[in-house]
Amino acid sequence: MKQPVDRPIRLGMHTYTLHFFGFGESWGFGKDYYFDQAMSLYELMDKCVKWELDGLQITKVDLLATGAADPFSTENLKKVAAYAKKCGLFLEFNSSFNAGSDSRVNCTVEEALRIGHELDAELVKFSLDIIRPRELFGSWMHPDVMKQLLVRYDQFKAAIPLIEEYGMQVAIENHTDTFTDEILWLVDKLNHTQIGTCVDNMNAYYVTENPHSAFEKMLPQAYCCHFSDDLVYTDPLGVHIVGAPHGQGSMDCRRMIRMIREQSPMDKIIMENEIAFRSIDEPIEEAREREMKACEESIAFLRNELKLGVRNR
Repeated sequence: MKQPVDRPIRLGMHTYTLHFFGFGESWGFGKDYYFDQAMSLYELMDKCVKWELDGLQITKVDLLATGAADPFSTENLKKVAAYAKKCGLFLEFNSSFNAGSDSRVNCTVEEALRIGHELDAELVKFSLDIIRPRELFGSWMHPDVMKQLLVRYDQFKAAIPLIEEYGMQVAIENHTDTFTDEILWLVDKLNHTQIGTCVDNMNAYYVTENPHSAFEKMLPQAYCCHFSDDLVYTDPLGVHIVGAPHGQGSMDCRRMIRMIREQSPMDKIIMENEIAFRSIDEPIEEAREREMKACEESIAFLRNELKLGVRNR
């Protein structure tokens, strides 16, 4: 059933948008690699208010930026929740099972649900961290992948009583390691009203899948959306997918937001930028300056041009 195309959509941000500042998680290194945290989570929430965002999706790494001796304690999580409420920000919690470049974000299902609950988060999002065959093309529903999905099925199934106790929405993402149909298979087999998908509009590229088709397939069961606008281009060094401010990449952002409004039950999206180093020796100060500029340009485009966000409307 089509939703009203002009319905309000809240605008949140995945903290990975500022990963050079030490937020979210490190990505793409193939091993643990950490950036220094350049500000506190509370300072970031203050910036979100200034930027007129409605919410944040945070990770365990961000909780390390609270200055607490025990960042995952009930006391600290409730302090973070209270500050977010004071700022008028919703929170979501983002977790992984076995992240390839930042093990600090790893959680069991039960641990992620507890953290989400004590943060008063609206949703807990999971990456599955599936190890795929090298030959991506043709590996859809590969036996080695399905064995891993069965393990994840058992882990989520065992946690359903806790999901119900907390009344928590759970979203499973088509991360860079899964085909859309694999995520939908898992969600369908779990068959629970509080478990849906997190659709990332760029991740399909990483398994040679059509982003538009993946987006369209996942939207009807989506509780979460990671929304970015990467630039896809070719040069003498190869084919690249590089983060860009929204409205400056290769995605048709207007069309995708219209699809979200019409085809999904979501009342919010989570923007993220995937700004990369210009070169491996780029000074971190310069990378942070470009990343912050991209973040602010994205927010301006999404709020002013696409009319996302409800704060101060």
